[in-house]
This record gives sequence, structure tokens and C-alpha cells, in this order.
Amino acid sequence: MIAAISAGRLALLVGDLPSPAFAGLASALARLIADGRLSPGLRLPSERELAAALGLSRTTVTRAYSTLREAGYAAARQGSGTWTQVPGGTARGRDRALLPQPDRDSTVDLTCAAPASAPGLASAYARAVDELPAYLTGHGYFPLGLPELRAAIAARYAGRGVPTDPEQILVTSGAIAAIAAAAQALVGPGDRALVESPVYPNAVQSLRRAGARVVSTPVDPHAWDLDALVSTLRQASPRVAYLIPDYQNPTGLLMPDDQRHLVAAALAATRTVPLVDESHAALRLDDAAEPLAFAAHAPSTISIGGASKAYWGGLRVGWLRVPTALVPRLIGARLGLDLGAPILEQLVLTRLLTGSDADAAPQRERLREQRDAMAAELRRRLPDWRFRLPTGGLSLWCELPRPAASALAIEAERRGLIITPGSVFAPDGGLACFVRLPYTRPVPELLAAVEVLQAAWSALDGRGDVSDPVRILIA
Repeated sequence: MIAAISAGRLALLVGDLPSPAFAGLASALARLIADGRLSPGLRLPSERELAAALGLSRTTVTRAYSTLREAGYAAARQGSGTWTQVPGGTARGRDRALLPQPDRDSTVDLTCAAPASAPGLASAYARAVDELPAYLTGHGYFPLGLPELRAAIAARYAGRGVPTDPEQILVTSGAIAAIAAAAQALVGPGDRALVESPVYPNAVQSLRRAGARVVSTPVDPHAWDLDALVSTLRQASPRVAYLIPDYQNPTGLLMPDDQRHLVAAALAATRTVPLVDESHAALRLDDAAEPLAFAAHAPSTISIGGASKAYWGGLRVGWLRVPTALVPRLIGARLGLDLGAPILEQLVLTRLLTGSDADAAPQRERLREQRDAMAAELRRRLPDWRFRLPTGGLSLWCELPRPAASALAIEAERRGLIITPGSVFAPDGGLACFVRLPYTRPVPELLAAVEVLQAAWSALDGRGDVSDPVRILIA
């Protein structure tokens, strides 16, 4: 299917144009492409159609399209019109060093559950650059974060039912740095740390590096096993519990308020500090009531957040929301890691949280479309696979008919598709019947990926699992 945009829709996105009109139109179109509001590979309206929609001469639109092509934001195809692109091509958007076969240009990578940038991000960066000079006269170190960003994050927590003083917010270089700081502050050699299974593996590594002995509690494909969680808390009395109640990675589950209240009571009974990862909390895709933040049920919670999943992986800013009594300890741990997140990125995130540069609606619409397209194709091509359609988050957690996830990953990789088997998310081993499939790539790539999965699954011909492929999991 050819992706195109109508002249009327494009005219609405362009809005009023400054003089000269051709330069204003070219600049507006380049900004829309850079911001992600016009995706690469989109066919633009004909010059005649766009001229009529904007009330301009055809010559003006012709000059604008020519300027756009010269800047690298468009290309003309003989007999097919003008198509959007990004200067340098989309290949720059991935780190080939992380691919098992870095020289294969056709590889589709579904190991990273992180989307392309939210529409409006380029504009937020441009405006942040304009604000940067005010900070260049100082030393540039803000180890706890810019005051205005800490205030914006605190306001977001207040909106989720947890009144928060900006002094409770510590800004970090991404959510992983926030997890590492919390682990360093609270966990010592031999302390037990409870984690879910499946779980985000990089968090487990942070806890183990701090000396923790990790114990796990199961999360089933359709719900948390609360009885097992409460029982494990009573038996292990862990120092901390790392939990992902908001669109759990990788299952996509969302814990309702009544279950949060139950878990909070069980944690309080064993004096276990909740480390609650809310990196996916802003990724609600379906309209439904949102639960309160976990800290509303458990005041001792250390909440972890980040900009990478909601906005863009390259926006390396995370944060901790810390109970007042623990702030000094977390500050000490925070300063032991680095001296603060980059100022420019903090300015960008401040603008995203307080302004209108990054509209959440287009990002949600894009992710919802990608989720639904992948789910429908999986049901059509692989009807024996089971999964629950999540109401938010970034991936499908698929259960295979037999324990062959690692063998499937190896066969799929041979065919140019990289996926992550469930064993990567199992702190104690197992989960050989599961694969995580992020729906963060464009729809054509997702459909092609499912076609490869069907062929790879058929090629296994009843074979069981093998040794796990080596995977560097980013997100």
C-alpha cells in the first residue's frame, strides 16, 4: 500500500506561511518531516493539488518542492511524484555495532522496544538550543537536575495522585542510571532483591552489580500471580522489590488500583522498599481509566521514570522520585555515578513536559496502528501463537505452542530478522515458550517481520529449543 497525504491535510499542517511563500512552504515541510509529523517515504500531493489547497501559484509550490529536494528532505521519482525522506537516509538511525550481522542492510531488528521519536521532538530541540545560551555563563553542572525540570516532573506526579515536592526529584542520565543509583543506595552485598519474572534484564544486572541476591516472583501472561508475590515477600524478606506495574516489560500488563493496594500492604509488612519502574507509564494506547501512581498506595516507593520510551531513546534523561527521608542517601548514590544529565536534553524534556512541542496524540495513534497491524498479521499467519493485546506499552508477549523460542530466534536471524527469546527476560532461566515482539517499527516492516516469523517457525519442523543466541538488550 502506497502511503500518501492529501493536499487538504497537508495544508492544515503547514498553516500560515511567511514571505516569500516558496521558502516558507519549504521550511514548513522540512520541519514537519524532521519532527516526524510527515514520515519518510510519504508521497506528497501533486504541485497542482497543493497549490490549490494553499491558495498559491503552482510555480511557488514547484520552487518549494525543489528547495526541499536540495535540502535532502524529499526526492522525486519519475512518474510517481515527490516523496519525503530524511537527509542522509534512515540507516543513520540505528547502531550497526549492536546487530549480530552488521553488514546486512536488510536486517529488521525487533530487539529494541523503543519507538521512533515523538512528533514535535525536533522543534523542542530547536527551541531548547535557543534557551541554552542563558546557561553557558555558568559551569553547566546540575547534579540533581535543572530546577524547572524537577518542578515539571513533580507536577506530573501530583497529577497522578502523588503530591510531590521538586526536592524529591533527582534527574539522571536515563532510567537505567536511576535504577543503578537506587540499587547502590539501598542494596548491599547479600541483600535480597525481589524481581518479577519475566523482567527487564538490565534492571536485574544493576541489582546484581550492587551485590543483591535476586529472587523472583512470576508474572503470568494475563496477570500477576499475587499469591506467589506475597508468599515470596514473607519468605525472603527482601530489602527492595523491583516492580513494573505500568505496562510491564515485557508482558504489557497494567496493574489495577486494588492490586496495587494489596501489593503495597505486603511490601510494608516486610519493610521492603518498592523500586517501581514507570518508564512505560505514559504509553497508554487505549482510552480507559488510569490507576494512581504506585506511590499513592505505598509512600515508601522510589519511583523511576525516563523520557526514552515516551519520546525518544536518544533523549537520555531519567529521574527518581524519592521519599523525603531517603533523599540524602539517594543524592549520595546519584553523585557517585556522574555529575548530571546534559543540560540541552534537560531543556528539551522540560519543554516536552510543559509545552506543546510533542503532542502525545499522534505518537499514541502511530503506536496503536502498529500494534493492531502486527497483532492482526500474527493472528492470520500464526494462529497457534497466543498473546494478549495490551492496552499500552510497546510490545506483544507471545506464547509459542512448544518451547522453541531460542531456536526460532536463531532461524529468524538467519532470514534477516532479529528477535528476543523469552529466556532473556527470565532471571532464573526458563520462558522458552515466549518471544517479545515490539511493535515500534513502521507497519510495512512489522508485516514483513511476521512473514519471516511464519517461515522460520515452519522451518523448525517440530524442533525444540537450543542454546540461547547472544543478545544485547537495550530497551
